[in-house]
Parts: sequence; C-alpha cells; structure tokens
Amino acid sequence: MVYSFGLFVAVSPVYAEDVFDGTKPLLCASIEALDCDPGTECERGIPEVMGAPKFVRIDFAKNEISGTERTTKIRSMEKDDDQIILQGYELGLGWTLALDRETGNMRITFARWDASFIIFGSCTSQLLKE
Repeated sequence: MVYSFGLFVAVSPVYAEDVFDGTKPLLCASIEALDCDPGTECERGIPEVMGAPKFVRIDFAKNEISGTERTTKIRSMEKDDDQIILQGYELGLGWTLALDRETGNMRITFARWDASFIIFGSCTSQLLKE
C-alpha cells in the first residue's frame, strides 16, 4: 500500500551554527522508511518510493511543515532539553515528528487504524534564509 505523505525528513552533518530550538526554520531530508503491519516484518524502503517527499521545511513561525506537494499545520509542539516533538494530522494519518535538539536527527511516525510508517532523517537550519 502506498500513501503520499505531505511531510518529511533528512540525514546531513550537523553544522556548528545549526540551531534546533524551535525558533529557526529547518530543512529536513528523508533517508529511510519503514512500512509496518501487525504480525508481519516491516518493509524497508526509500521514503520517496513509499510516497514521502525527499525534503520538507519546518516553519516554526508559521506553525507548519511543507513538502513538495502540500503544507500541513503543526497542531502540537512540546520541547524539553533533548528533543522537540511536533504532531499533526493529514490524509487520514496522525503523525508525530521527534527532533533531536543536539544533532538534528529525526523520526516521523504516521499511523491510522490499518497502517503505520516510520521515516528516519536529519535536519539543518543552515540552508534556509528567514
């Protein structure tokens, strides 16, 4: 089953000036995805092949995440010393994005009653201008 995700993720080196505090916009790229169903092994794949965009932009000021085909609102954001957690709902799927505040690494989970997906990636604040 292929879903076209509106959101997503990345792996890039952390630059000395990267800021992961929820104040600067981030560019995130997806690296790997898992498609999981109960009672079976998860299927590994390339996020783009599974329907997720290669890159997404997190805009904390606008409270939204933008992919190549759509933009979705961030409905909830929580921060602690280690991570930022973003949550929302799109295309019948609830999603949660967990961002490591030190490295910029991230995971996004998507779930609905009959499907679940995980995307692994990393973000940077260095490639975007405010």
